[in-house]
Amino acid sequence: MITINHLKKQFGDTVACNIEEFTINDGDILGLVGNNGAGKTTLFRLLLDLLKADEGMVCINNINPAESEEWKQQVGAYIDEGFLIDFLTPEEYFAFLGKISGMTQQQVDERLKDFEQFAAGEVFGQKKLIRNLSAGNKQKVGIISALFRRPQTVILDEPFNFLDPSSQLILKHVLTDYAHETGATLIISSHNLQHTVDISNRIALLEHGVIIRDLPNQEASAAAELEEYFGGKE
Repeated sequence: MITINHLKKQFGDTVACNIEEFTINDGDILGLVGNNGAGKTTLFRLLLDLLKADEGMVCINNINPAESEEWKQQVGAYIDEGFLIDFLTPEEYFAFLGKISGMTQQQVDERLKDFEQFAAGEVFGQKKLIRNLSAGNKQKVGIISALFRRPQTVILDEPFNFLDPSSQLILKHVLTDYAHETGATLIISSHNLQHTVDISNRIALLEHGVIIRDLPNQEASAAAELEEYFGGKE
């Protein structure tokens, strides 16, 4: 469970996050949506202790990330290329992740088999450094790295960016299958409303750092309200 209490972050006169109370339950697939500048990435960075809050706190399974490192064993995340070690090949990168996680190389190889369809023959075996991959294939490496250790909480910022349509569809299955198999909590931001509605059981709508709507999304029930909201913004 993730709890947010009186969380505030401001950059100059711009309020990037202002959330009084919000709880993300175990097993939720939470879609985080909002226009540019709504505060989605800021919220993720606060959750991951990459930004210091001006006020308030978050807790991941009763651990405050600002006060302890223990939460890192439970969380997998990918926000941008800065999360990657780009002077390694994908194979070297995952061997490194496996080593620091106590996995054998055989276990690493077995784990990566789960992502063969998503990688689509374009990530592994290419003899390319991560920095030399296309934007879409870097995105795939980042997403795989977030899921690699089978964490109980997964945070992905705009995971559908840079992916071709086939890879986007495969990713939807990867994420929903992962959630169903592990019972993990997934928090996913996206500008793609259709993909968000398709995979989420709950959707939080941000505006100027505030969660203005917390929508249940059983059988895509949130779609009409989201279309009305974003259509009215155009």
